[in-house]
Amino acid sequence: MVTGEQVEVGLVISQDGTRIAYETWGQGPALITVGGTTCDRVLMRSTAQAFGEYFATINYDRRGRGESGDTSPYAVDREIEDIAALIEEAGGSACLYGHSSGAALVLHAVAAGLPVERFVLHDPPYAPDEPSQDAARAFALDIRDLLNQDKGAEAIEMTFRGTGMPEDMIAEMRMSPRWPALIALAPTLAYDSAVMGDIDRGGSIPEDLAARATRPGLVLVGGQSQEFMMEVSRRLAALLPAGDHRVIEGQDHVVSPDILAPIVAEFLRT
Repeated sequence: MVTGEQVEVGLVISQDGTRIAYETWGQGPALITVGGTTCDRVLMRSTAQAFGEYFATINYDRRGRGESGDTSPYAVDREIEDIAALIEEAGGSACLYGHSSGAALVLHAVAAGLPVERFVLHDPPYAPDEPSQDAARAFALDIRDLLNQDKGAEAIEMTFRGTGMPEDMIAEMRMSPRWPALIALAPTLAYDSAVMGDIDRGGSIPEDLAARATRPGLVLVGGQSQEFMMEVSRRLAALLPAGDHRVIEGQDHVVSPDILAPIVAEFLRT
């Protein structure tokens, strides 16, 4: 696929004065991409470029990441306001695509009533039952304790282990040029935990938010994703007032942008 050309790099100022850095790829209707844990706009760039074949795709650094600022204390509402500022910059309405915990933030934004045309939730990793919810809560508390002790590297490593990353791969990450940037992202682990409701709800599916997300929404899951992700995706799609569900066969949690972009475009441009 020929990727969309970058057309703009800029800043918007969120409601609390925090600067939010973004770049735009391609032309057409506005689409905002929302990345997940330890993800900044550099990691989302290939996806945004592929989406740029169909949309004017805004790829941004969530607060506390990359070139965006940060303002204490953190609250999920502040990240919703960041998306609102980007939508205003895009012309007053937009579609949203969120991956992993970024999908959970998209759900918050749509439920809050932002001017969203349609949205896509890709593999939101909610916990489907009490055992997994207890585990999610305990994991989030451990991460919070590490961050409170300024042990960002340990928190990043623990997060990677929690996703099933092998020890040899973690060791490679520690030696990679990106490792300092990952350590800089460590405080945002707590932000994603708050977005997911890990401590408050054990990361369970937020049925109240789903009920308020009345715009047309698509829940995507990889056919080779873990079984709990398949269950969560089906349940969440059923809870959305105008929800749809699609399995991307042969794919797991991370999908090649060339495969992902046409699927997302087909739904958002309907």
